[in-house]
Amino acid sequence: MLLHTDEQTIEDLRLFSKRDQPGIYDIYNNTSTRGGEAVLEQMFRHPLADRDAIMRRARILSAFAASGAKFPFQGGMLDTVEKYMSQANEQTDGHKPVMGEKEISNGVSGVITLMHSVKSFTEDGEIRNIPELSAERKLIIELLADPVFTPVFNEKPDNKLSFGAVTAYDLLFRNRERAKLKQILDFIYDMDVYMSVATVASQRKFVFPSAHPKRTGILKLEGVYHPELKKPVPNSLTMDHRKTVVFLTGANMAGKSTFLRSFSTALYIAHMGFPVAASAMEFSVMDGLYTTINLPDNLGIGASHFYAEVLRVKKMAAELSLGRSLFVLFDELFRGTNVKDAHEGTVAITHAFAGRKDSMFIISSHIVEAGDALRQKPNIGFHYLPTRMNGTTPEYTYTLEEGITDDRHGMIIIRNEGILETLKNGKKA
Repeated sequence: MLLHTDEQTIEDLRLFSKRDQPGIYDIYNNTSTRGGEAVLEQMFRHPLADRDAIMRRARILSAFAASGAKFPFQGGMLDTVEKYMSQANEQTDGHKPVMGEKEISNGVSGVITLMHSVKSFTEDGEIRNIPELSAERKLIIELLADPVFTPVFNEKPDNKLSFGAVTAYDLLFRNRERAKLKQILDFIYDMDVYMSVATVASQRKFVFPSAHPKRTGILKLEGVYHPELKKPVPNSLTMDHRKTVVFLTGANMAGKSTFLRSFSTALYIAHMGFPVAASAMEFSVMDGLYTTINLPDNLGIGASHFYAEVLRVKKMAAELSLGRSLFVLFDELFRGTNVKDAHEGTVAITHAFAGRKDSMFIISSHIVEAGDALRQKPNIGFHYLPTRMNGTTPEYTYTLEEGITDDRHGMIIIRNEGILETLKNGKKA
């Protein structure tokens, strides 16, 4: 069972690198194989929505992290095997095989060495102490014990093979038992991902969240921060059935978007069963997670920014109407319209969200006046990121506080930058 999400959320959370800017995926990617990278990417694109599956993966990663296990297979050898196995044994178009004799010989030798290494790992490696992987371990042990592979284990790794032996093994590996070799490689890729993420967890001191059943209304993050920041300011926030909506305010540059990304990224990563950048975390498993932080105009359908926002809210309403338990985040809801419409729209939509008690919502806004109308709903909580004035200079704590901000210093910043003087007198030499 997978978590419902979409490309807008993946873009908002910057899960993948873009224009030379690294993504969250790159932080967790310590893999040694191309296959491992592909598996990790699929995990990022398809988080889990099943508590047992989430906790099982978390226990596997935690066990590898505790053992300090290192990936036991040589990257160079795996590159050779992957290239070798990617080529078909026989050409169906009448052309000669793509690979030369030397490449085939190296590929065969690589597979033999790799199978010996896999046998050693499954029999004596750290995987023996991870109950959650007992089924996978048993499957590979039984696969390696198949009589068709007996000659492989009679060979010594790195021994020079005759031309006849290479030809026979090549037929065995890339034709007759190709599916079994693929199973072995898939097993290795999974181990690569587990050990990669476990290493990241240990090095960065990320924590493994505790997952609760769906609709139990628990979402508690302590000391959460954005993993890309060098000097992050941790924050804590708890949501439950008594507070299913958070109305977040704060001036520009006060850190709202960074906090929103930190919080929602941690929840997204937690649904993968991965460790998160926080000091502690508990969460109820959700059916879906959707964010709206950087919503582009949809020029393809002639939509303005405001109409794109309306369509986004409509999509959330449709998802909620299906009875799903969602986490929904809007950063600066209805920023694309005038203040009056933004005020009315923010109040109306936030009130409607507050009526969906099985889901959780965070709405950030500059429309602080909306707070008066929203206080009518007891399950709406109010938080803000403050600005402290040091004379005429704004300073930011980046630390979440309860309440609604009354910070209004936009004109101070404009004056500090000398914009009005420049427009009036021209730029000084």
